Amino acid sequence: MISGRRRHAFRVPLLLGVLLAAALAATGCTTLHQPSAAGPVAATEKAAGTPVALTFTGKTLDGAAFDAASLAGKPALLWFWAPWCATCASEAQSVADLYDEYSDRLGILGIGGLGTTEAMHEFVRDLEVEKVPHLDDAAGKIWQRFGIAQQSWYVMIDPAGSIVYRGYLDDLQLTEKVRTLTA
Repeated sequence: MISGRRRHAFRVPLLLGVLLAAALAATGCTTLHQPSAAGPVAATEKAAGTPVALTFTGKTLDGAAFDAASLAGKPALLWFWAPWCATCASEAQSVADLYDEYSDRLGILGIGGLGTTEAMHEFVRDLEVEKVPHLDDAAGKIWQRFGIAQQSWYVMIDPAGSIVYRGYLDDLQLTEKVRTLTA
């Protein structure tokens, strides 16, 4: 029989674990990145003719330079994911399918974070989303720029460069929002 003191010591960590698991399940996955104090980019600002939402640069998983201004002029979908996130993994097929159907009308960009470059490469390869361009944002600078507090989150940008959505979407919600955005 467990003594009263030992039984109490066992219950506290167990209760905390259950509460943490419930919180994770309710929100998908969590992240250590904190959103910037400034919050999201103002949707109406412009910089040198390019919408501010698309004035960031990064490196692809293979180390090539990427300029988000290349996405200007049509709607864009930014997918913020982490290589260890089960929710992100479950969404990879939907993102790949959307790329197949909409890549001529929609810029799609994956932005990996919270992991090593090797783990990001493995995620992309294993889940067969190689055709979608992906940035390595292990430092979290792009995540912070967009106020991303967890993954898997999406940022949707209209053709004028305004952020029209930022947050979590399940597969059906994502597909419907992409249809609306590209209509």
